Amino acid sequence: MLYHLLVPLSTDYAVFNVFKYITFRTIYSVLTALVISFLMGPWLIRTLSDYQIGQPVRQEGPERHYVKRGTPTMGGVLILFAIIVPTLLWADLANPYVWVLLTTVVGFGAIGFWDDYLKVIKKNPKGLAGRYKFLLQCLVAGIVAVYLYRVAGFDTHLTVPFLKGLHPDLGILFVPFTMLVIVGASNAVNLTDGLDGLAIGPVMIAAATYLLVSYLSGHARFAGYLQIPYIPGSGEMAIVCGAMVGAAMGFLWFNTYPASVFMGDVGSLPLGAALGAIAVASKHELLLVLVGGIFVLETISVILQVGYFKMTRKRIFLMSPIHHHFELKGWQEPKIIVRFWIISIVLALLALSTLKLR
Repeated sequence: MLYHLLVPLSTDYAVFNVFKYITFRTIYSVLTALVISFLMGPWLIRTLSDYQIGQPVRQEGPERHYVKRGTPTMGGVLILFAIIVPTLLWADLANPYVWVLLTTVVGFGAIGFWDDYLKVIKKNPKGLAGRYKFLLQCLVAGIVAVYLYRVAGFDTHLTVPFLKGLHPDLGILFVPFTMLVIVGASNAVNLTDGLDGLAIGPVMIAAATYLLVSYLSGHARFAGYLQIPYIPGSGEMAIVCGAMVGAAMGFLWFNTYPASVFMGDVGSLPLGAALGAIAVASKHELLLVLVGGIFVLETISVILQVGYFKMTRKRIFLMSPIHHHFELKGWQEPKIIVRFWIISIVLALLALSTLKLR
């Protein structure tokens, strides 16, 4: 909005030239999201508390989690607001990638809100039935995938980290592959959201990583130098990534241990889906496996635990996802959280190194 209002004025007033630059608008997207979080956060927490919208705790979980029962949840509404408003303010709204990401965030946010509403307000412990949740996720991801494939005429070649000469063409398989990335990333972040600040930290790190990747992919000179796919217009996604970083920092202010609010599915599902959509749109889909290594680890731990238990009636881990395993081994919650953040930072740095190692 501000981009469209102020850039035309730059012909008469040079001061408005700064609004042409993605870097400037990205910085203020971060700051706007942060300010929104700080201003809305206390009010939202009070409102959730007043309406007794508190976190349910599963009986089979670690005993120390019982103290979390009743902590306000559905705080992901704050995250959504802090992503959408800065994006609308600072991004070029004529850019199709901006609307791809907004569609993803709003769509998955609505699914998460419905699930949380059933669990927390309607007191249905199962929430939205798994099959319906999955179908709705596939529907939103499918809309995004088909748009990129048919309408935007997106390049369907796959970029493989470390191998600059390998670019397999997915063709029509681009659609199910995109759906897999978006839905998989969404559910992976959801599985990770089990400790105070555990999920939002790696999300912030991953969003910051893709902020840089998106900017470089949308800059012809940088993309050519690094030998990565040049995608005209994709640099505008850096503003959405900036909003995600600011929203994550702002939410972490209230979600850090001991948490004053939890994000719920209304926060975790759209955050993961947005990362998946950004990874696809920036042509660095496989890089998400490395950038989001913590999310991958958490998901694999659940798959292994369930599969092994069905075959042998025994468990690999004391409890899954794997952060609960470390809890039951005696690690204190802040130690698990910070160590997972450190791992996320290391993985992000390794991922960025692949931009040059080709």
